[in-house]
Amino acid sequence: MKVAVIGAGWAGMAAAIAHAQAGRRVTVFEAARRVGGRARAVPGALPDGSAVTLDNGQHILIGAYRESLRLMRLVGVDTDAALLRLPLTLLFADGQGLQLPDLPPPLDALLGIARAKGWHWRDKLALLRTAALWRLRGFRCAPPVSVAQLCARLSPRLMAEFMAPLCVSALNTPVHAASGQVFLRVLQDSLFSGRGGSNLLLPRTDLGALFPQAAAHWLRRHGGQIITGQRVCGLLPSAGAGWQVSGGGASERFEHVTLACPPWEARRLVAGIARLDAAGQRAARCWSAAADGLRFAAIATVYVHAAGVRLPQPMLALRSTAEQPAQFVFDRGWLGGPPGLLAFVVSASDGERAAIERQVLQQARATLAHRESGAPGTQPPLRLVQTVLEKRATFACTPGLQRPGMQVLPGLSACGDYVQGPYPVYPATLEGAVLSGSAAAAQARPSPAWRR
Repeated sequence: MKVAVIGAGWAGMAAAIAHAQAGRRVTVFEAARRVGGRARAVPGALPDGSAVTLDNGQHILIGAYRESLRLMRLVGVDTDAALLRLPLTLLFADGQGLQLPDLPPPLDALLGIARAKGWHWRDKLALLRTAALWRLRGFRCAPPVSVAQLCARLSPRLMAEFMAPLCVSALNTPVHAASGQVFLRVLQDSLFSGRGGSNLLLPRTDLGALFPQAAAHWLRRHGGQIITGQRVCGLLPSAGAGWQVSGGGASERFEHVTLACPPWEARRLVAGIARLDAAGQRAARCWSAAADGLRFAAIATVYVHAAGVRLPQPMLALRSTAEQPAQFVFDRGWLGGPPGLLAFVVSASDGERAAIERQVLQQARATLAHRESGAPGTQPPLRLVQTVLEKRATFACTPGLQRPGMQVLPGLSACGDYVQGPYPVYPATLEGAVLSGSAAAAQARPSPAWRR
């Protein structure tokens, strides 16, 4: 079967690999000049002018991301070298917060909560009681329930210093608007999927090298083709069977097409299909309407250089406010990058670039003022390196969200972190993307002859 995959992000590369393993002839079309989609490398420069490779957003993986890790190993990535594995840690600059020990679940969570610094014993007891109740209920709740409603019995401090940063890092959606059902699924898979499932996996290499570039090399070695810098303009049912994929002034017929592009691009292609029969038109309208119903959230990553600074941990949680919006800071020096390069992450961002940069620089000064290596009140010199603002970084993972389905039309499927499929319902994560890509390829069938 001759297959086209439109989009070379993590979902698209996962789908292309699965298609190739099934013996299909695969061509991947990517509008950008680099593979990786919303998780890719970007070039930058330090204040002294030296080149540095950044990411278009700081990503975290966890030990429960089995499909992501499997695919990395398949394409030749040494995951032990490429990822720094740490127990789940949500520590602040003052040392308060949660850090799980390296023990099998649920002992790691029990002991970690009991040892959490800065929490009152009543807070710890309430969290343990709430977590036990979630487990008894099979980590399920009614679809309309938000994370805030799910955690209504927890104290404001626990919400501000644990649940809110955990929710926004996993779902990129504030607790009052985030799906409790999806949040519970993430907790179940991370905290109760076996030893190491809750571990944080921090990339030691750029996101392009972590998977998509290696996947592209693997695909070419196995007979696949990747065409970058070419946007697909449209799809048409081919005479007889299959699909005509047009772009770059040319058109080519494929027996199956997998849409692995962002939902707004997939919607454009599906809504623009002509020459369908009445049933096909209804299916295309239905799928397009579901994709059009998605709402999106931004993520800003502000890279700052602080000469001579090394954080006590590779990642620190931050007490986020409207004036100090970043929820986390990553020390790229811990992760193989230049010393002093810090990445401040503003999830669910709703500000403009200039305002975010100004606020984050102020937040960075406040965070570093009492760092362990200097006297209180000292201010390390801070320089803005680069800000990456992804306006539509993720879909908003809201309660009761109806996602577009994997099957669009005969011989036309869709994959991506936003697609509903036969796998666990995840938020907009790398694991959700690759699970969707692998599943879409597994279910792919050639298009039958078209009826008109």
